[in-house]
Amino acid sequence: MGNSIGAGDVVLFQGDSITDAGRNKEKGDDLGKGYPLMVSALFSARYPEKQVSFVNRGISGNRVKDLQARWQQDCLELKPTWVSIYIGINDTWRKYDRNDATSVEAFTAGYRELLVATKQTLDANIILVEPFVLPVPEDRKAWREDLDPKINAIRELAREFSTLLVPLDGLFAQASTRAASAFWAPDGVHPSPAGHGLIAQAWLQTVGADL
Repeated sequence: MGNSIGAGDVVLFQGDSITDAGRNKEKGDDLGKGYPLMVSALFSARYPEKQVSFVNRGISGNRVKDLQARWQQDCLELKPTWVSIYIGINDTWRKYDRNDATSVEAFTAGYRELLVATKQTLDANIILVEPFVLPVPEDRKAWREDLDPKINAIRELAREFSTLLVPLDGLFAQASTRAASAFWAPDGVHPSPAGHGLIAQAWLQTVGADL
């Protein structure tokens, strides 16, 4: 497995609303208005000769169990050469808004199943993207108790499966020393355009794109 995107590769973005970013589900090639579009635009402008295809299958509100339910159709059958997985914030959020918690054990087991299926079926490079939360509004601070173990689980899975990792939680904390948290994510979860830009930059650096 190489660590840089090659000619003719197919990059699949998978995740929740942050990845979805308002894409038109009727149009299979619509990348939405968030970091997948930015990654595609920047990468393709820098490496036009590589003719890389970018596909977005993020769906708003998804949790790990939702990805499991549609992994065959929305990942494996697409035969991507790169699989980017960005999931987890809803596994925490539903505990606080619907009292529908996902234990770290269930989260980890479900996530591991996605990775096992991907490794067994595809010869693909895998990129795990950490979820993050910022303290706007203040009640988001309490989410740390639930989210932090899930972030740690993702880091451990990245090690276990030798995947790439985009360490967003630390990057957004660092960015919040340069501008208020709300500048990056007005509700602490959904990135602003600047926040999506931060994700796109970090993603591209992680895959070794020289921009």
